[in-house]
Parts: sequence; structure tokens; C-alpha cells
Amino acid sequence: MKINIFSHHRGQDPTFEEMVAPHLERLHQLAYRYSGNQADAEDLIQDLLVKLIPRTDELRKVEQLHPWLAKALYRLHIDRFRKSNRNPVDAGYDEHINHSAAANPNDMSPSRVNLIRDLHSALQHLNEEQRILVIMHDVESYTLAELEKILETPLGTLKSRLHRSRAKLRKLLKEGTVSLQRAC
Repeated sequence: MKINIFSHHRGQDPTFEEMVAPHLERLHQLAYRYSGNQADAEDLIQDLLVKLIPRTDELRKVEQLHPWLAKALYRLHIDRFRKSNRNPVDAGYDEHINHSAAANPNDMSPSRVNLIRDLHSALQHLNEEQRILVIMHDVESYTLAELEKILETPLGTLKSRLHRSRAKLRKLLKEGTVSLQRAC
């Protein structure tokens, strides 16, 4: 039996599913960027949803739900990262690149695949805070205003951290440090 998650009737409070469903795709993308592979991203989303179901009444009171959910996902990821002490962006990203290239060979030239791998490798040289900020802003397109709420960091601090993170990435790519390490 299939359950219709969008069975909201006028005058009734929205259900948990009605509130969260519109945000799941973007949250899943973010979880994938954090974890580096599909299975861990799915686990992260599942853990988040399990923790939030009992808080449905609280969710109804949140004005901007997506940044709130993204913050909860970020905190959950950091907790998991600290517990496992493993790198959140691992070889699973290469799997995604290879899968994308195989699925759409005309869309991804060898130079583009190499650039993506170099960028991925350069991201490994950033600290966790810098990597998360670059991924959320430059890859997932969160605005600085949204990140200010999600990461609970002042706007000026975010701007300077983003600038330093991008400068470090440019330096790594310009020096060829990333490509040399991959070749060894």
C-alpha cells in the first residue's frame, strides 16, 4: 500500500513528510558532498530524519526550513566525523566522476574529468572548516546569508574564510602540487 505523503488538508498542520520532502533532494546532495559516497550520504539523511521526526512540532515553527535542516545535517555530519575521525570527502567522489563520465561521455571531456579530480584532490588539502565552506558555497550554491545561519558564523568571518580557502585552492592548483601527488 502506497502512502500519499502530500495529503495535507486545509486548516491542518503540515505533516513531517510535507515539510521535509521538498528539501530532501538538496539535503541529499549536501550529504553526498560531506560524506563523499552514496551509502554514507543516505545513512546521514536517514539518521537526520529519524532524529527529526519526534521534533515535528518544532519544525512547524521554523520560518526558513531549508537552512535549519542544512544546519542540522551539518551538525550531524560533524558529530559523525568526530566519532569516526575519517576524512569526509573520500574516494567515493571519484566513483561519482567515473559514473558521470560513463553515463554521459559527451558531457565530460578527459580534461574536465582531470580538472574535477585535481579540484577534489586540492580540497583534501584544506582543513575541515575550509572544505565544508567551499563545498557549501561554491558547489552547493548556498548564499553567504544562508551559511551565516547554518554555520552560526558572522558574515565577515565567512567572507574572509572563503577568500583564504579559494586562495589556497588556487595556489595548490597553480603549483601543480595536486597533480604531482596523484602521479606518485
